[in-house]
Amino acid sequence: MGIQITPSILNADLGNLVNEIQRIPSADWVHIDVMDGHFVPNLTIGLPVVESLAKSIALPMDCHLMIEDPDRWAPTYIEAGAKSATFHIEAAKNPLQIAKDVKSAGGRAGMAFKPGTSLIPYLDLIPAMDMILIMTVEPGFGGQKFMDECVVKIEQARKEINRYGGSIWLQVDGGLSLQTIDRCAKAGADVFVAGSAIYSAPDPEQMVEALRSSAITAFRANN
Repeated sequence: MGIQITPSILNADLGNLVNEIQRIPSADWVHIDVMDGHFVPNLTIGLPVVESLAKSIALPMDCHLMIEDPDRWAPTYIEAGAKSATFHIEAAKNPLQIAKDVKSAGGRAGMAFKPGTSLIPYLDLIPAMDMILIMTVEPGFGGQKFMDECVVKIEQARKEINRYGGSIWLQVDGGLSLQTIDRCAKAGADVFVAGSAIYSAPDPEQMVEALRSSAITAFRANN
């Protein structure tokens, strides 16, 4: 698939989501941050909004589930119309079963890691996933500063993905902008979530294209 840009609507106008998503027509996905107020302190949107958006937008939805009990809820987001559901390994009871259930529902399964969570105990799970998500901020709120120390983890994840082969995507989420995306692309990421950088720009669509161009150049230089 190459480089993909996945704008997060967390920093968009939540009262006008359909129009906000229509402002980014060249995006590859739209990133939906689902927060339950328990796994993370913030509370955002859930199944009813995802189901409603699925009827109104053309872009596929990538749901990042920052919630407790993803074992129960992850496949329901695919059933509601999302094309991808990413759960946090810190909240999962049976990550292999979650991935199986999400895929059985017709979606792509992603596994996410907080900045402080090591990849090492979970390396054997990578081949069962469609995507690995490395958080470069603490999950819960948009607009945070990019954590440079997470670049090493991106490099590690890319090394493991390449070792297993296949077409597993490597996504990065948190503090991405024109000043940070190149570091992540050089480290091997190929899917990029950006929220405030896109929706605070005068022209969100133009920023999507600028981020894509920067990531493509950096990725090709080092991968």
